Amino acid sequence: MRTSSKAVNIRLIVAISFTAAVVAVVIGGILLLDSPAEERSRRLDERRVSDLREIAYEVDTFWTREGMLPPSLEELSNEERIVRELADPETGAPYEYRVLGDNSYELCAVFASEMDVRGRDVPYEYVWFHGAGRQCFQLTAQDVERVIDR
Repeated sequence: MRTSSKAVNIRLIVAISFTAAVVAVVIGGILLLDSPAEERSRRLDERRVSDLREIAYEVDTFWTREGMLPPSLEELSNEERIVRELADPETGAPYEYRVLGDNSYELCAVFASEMDVRGRDVPYEYVWFHGAGRQCFQLTAQDVERVIDR
């Protein structure tokens, strides 16, 4: 039994079309995903923001308890209940902290890249948006609403 050349041509066209569609989907997926190095940098930047948020909370706790800002991060790290990272997860360099006024201060870190929030859930406030390189966040100490025992 012979297959007509028309049927063979249709099968060939369908096979080529299917292969082209699969290749297009694979290439599109690769273009949409970050490289492993970019993903690692993004996760390290997220960790930096998380560390800075924790530090800011502990500064607020110190402010509520003592009525003043801690003079340094080292002073803050002497607190018994405080467990957090005070250094960059990649370089080990300490985060920067500087008192600006009675209740204002600055936290600084070096970020690998600009924060890209397109298509991602951002688990923190806009105050932590950052560019690449050294970025500083000017913050104001706020009373913590839980009971703090001395």
